[in-house]
Amino acid sequence: MDKGITPVTIKGLVPTSTGMAVFLGTEFKTFVIYIDPNVGHALSLAINGVKKSRPLTHDLISHLLMGLDAKLDRVIINDVDWDKFFARMIINMENELGKKIIEIDSRPSDSLVIAIQNKRPIYVADKVLESVDDVTEVFNDIKDQSGESEGKGPHP
Repeated sequence: MDKGITPVTIKGLVPTSTGMAVFLGTEFKTFVIYIDPNVGHALSLAINGVKKSRPLTHDLISHLLMGLDAKLDRVIINDVDWDKFFARMIINMENELGKKIIEIDSRPSDSLVIAIQNKRPIYVADKVLESVDDVTEVFNDIKDQSGESEGKGPHP
């Protein structure tokens, strides 16, 4: 396993005027990533286990991985530049020719949807976690205002 990474969970989703705020974090720190409305909707569907009549783009990616006998191992939010986050999807592929580990650069929003769909862990690089603002109090205030139960977080 990579050193210098920490597991995180999606604590909640909150609609914004321009998309969706995704609150992620640990027991000790919460940070936020802002994503576009379409991916926010896809993430909400994945979190809530909503079955769709036709596959969306993220479903297609998951189906392609399955068809290639490749498996998403984990997602790592590995860098941040001001308010732009970067992520890597770590994919394991094994066939008659051998085993291969592939790292794919991706938007964190897309990675999160695919990780949730495939029930795979999400990590954040320690350097990213140390550099982002802690918005735990803001998230707790939003959660309290929405009347959500502890740990579930607000969802659209």
